[in-house]
Amino acid sequence: MLNLITEISKYLMVLLFAFYTYECFAVFRKKYLLIQRVKMYKRQMICVYLIHFDAFLVMFFATKDIRMIGFYLVQVIFMLSLHFGYKMVYKDINDLLLNNMCMLLMIGFVILTRLNFDKALRQFVIAVVAAAITFAIPFIIKKARFFRKLTWAYAAIGVALLGVVAIAGSLSYGAKLSFTFAGITIQPSEFIKILYVFFIAGMFYEATEFSQVVKTTIVAAFHVLILVLSKDLGGALIFFVVYLVMLYVATGKLYYFAGGFAAGGVAAFIAYKLFRHVRVRVVAWKNPLGVIENEGYQICQSLFAIGTGSWFGMGLYQGVPNTIPVVEQDFVFSAIAEEFGGIFALCLILVYVSCILMFFNVSMQMNDRYYKYVALGLGTVFGFQVFLTLGGVTKFIPSTGVTLPFISYGGSSLLSTFIIFAIIQGLVLMKENGERIYEKGYQESENGRKKKTERRKAKRTTENFEDF
Repeated sequence: MLNLITEISKYLMVLLFAFYTYECFAVFRKKYLLIQRVKMYKRQMICVYLIHFDAFLVMFFATKDIRMIGFYLVQVIFMLSLHFGYKMVYKDINDLLLNNMCMLLMIGFVILTRLNFDKALRQFVIAVVAAAITFAIPFIIKKARFFRKLTWAYAAIGVALLGVVAIAGSLSYGAKLSFTFAGITIQPSEFIKILYVFFIAGMFYEATEFSQVVKTTIVAAFHVLILVLSKDLGGALIFFVVYLVMLYVATGKLYYFAGGFAAGGVAAFIAYKLFRHVRVRVVAWKNPLGVIENEGYQICQSLFAIGTGSWFGMGLYQGVPNTIPVVEQDFVFSAIAEEFGGIFALCLILVYVSCILMFFNVSMQMNDRYYKYVALGLGTVFGFQVFLTLGGVTKFIPSTGVTLPFISYGGSSLLSTFIIFAIIQGLVLMKENGERIYEKGYQESENGRKKKTERRKAKRTTENFEDF
């Protein structure tokens, strides 16, 4: 009976997720009216709740653990509160980004519950706290105008916190990533990358002359250098690429981008020579089967899991994802591909792509250059982090130890992603508010012109009558 339920559920989840993904890109079509898009967004949320119910039903039958029912119910309450809370307070938010956030959170809760119930419970508590902390951010972004005045404060805070981690941080898989304060482990680089984007946006908003580029490059290089010294090479790579993209977009000069790319290549070669754990990851990437007993074990298990899942997956609790080391964090995508299947995994990638496209779309529509750069930078942070994670687990690039946004286990990563999405929603509200002000002003101007025209016509008619 359990096998039958599992088989039916996995096909149903793939079908629902494929439909959800189709709607993610259908909303970009210009031919659809607003009322049609609203219906699409409602259908998407129905898919989220159906997939969620389907997954927890299977997990309950597989484990006979009564805690699954309670955990499912509190997750439903949380997602309903998150979704309708945003919709009621912020009328003009981007529905696609909100739906995608709920979908990614739901997938994260499901796969973490499957892998480790206790970690899933902690992740859920962190998600509730993160949602509460970031709920006011869109309003603050919409109303406040002081962010561009704090440019050097962002740099000072970022360099200082990264320096603290480099000196006193705890080691994790060969890199200094975090420190513990009052029993809470924090990974500062997850939050500093947001401040870093605001810093670069502020610098290029002021000017894009050569002297300004030099100053910005020096400060950005300090961030990257400290991360390299901490052996957080995944974080260093994200900071480096974000700077290159923002530099090119702000200046429009290709030789800046080409020079930075060449410098990055030299730095990567030096890091390979200096750091043993970098060489280990490169060896595992080049020939994982040749070193399967040691360096290549993790990536081999990841590839086996992805291959075993085939198109439709093994079904929940039918695979062996726990054989992959650190599966809840760096390699959670492999667990999803094994039990949910390749089609589900591809749809997940496309959902991330739709988020990235929306980030860049918001950037292009912003009239204020400062916030245009902010949206661009945050979109690049998010997109490149997804690329590094997926590239590492599929052996496309060497593993960098970067988490998958909203899905991987990790409080700092989850909170920082909530912040990024909240900032983008704030920019959406700012854009919509600006358009309404413009339309109101335009309408008032048109009405004023019409009244003047009518007065001139009335005056001309009166003069003609007097002449007669």
